[in-house]
Amino acid sequence: MKEMFQPELIDLHVTVQDEEELFECIASRLKEAGYVNSGYLEGIRSREKIFPTGLITEHLNIALPHSDTEYIERPFIYIARTTNPIKVKQMGDNQEMEVRDLFFLGIKEPSKQVGLLQDLMLLFQNKSFVTELKATTENKAVFNLFMKQWEEVKNG
Repeated sequence: MKEMFQPELIDLHVTVQDEEELFECIASRLKEAGYVNSGYLEGIRSREKIFPTGLITEHLNIALPHSDTEYIERPFIYIARTTNPIKVKQMGDNQEMEVRDLFFLGIKEPSKQVGLLQDLMLLFQNKSFVTELKATTENKAVFNLFMKQWEEVKNG
């Protein structure tokens, strides 16, 4: 899991109007960097329509957009924070909600998806982690924060 995080896959200052523009922006970056193939944008759009990924957690509203594995070339987690909140649909009930923090999951092996989602949910339930994440404005600092957390989880 730790190897899915890369410093170049973090952008805490994404300026977009809506979810659609964000998907286009991130899909383009991921394709250029060789993480996804040309079907990824459509894959993420259609999956999000059927299975929305917005989550209201106790400490932070997040979204975990992901596509089917056929569009993923290399596993990744892309961390995007928008400069303004954007509307997404909530997982489960499709209610509209606002988020600024989105974690695009590029999963190549479907069997690992549930474990990854569980690990991330544990992180987002950790108040001190979320407080630090919200306060962090530097890409490298967010990367280091996640690396530190994985070490603690692994050694914990």
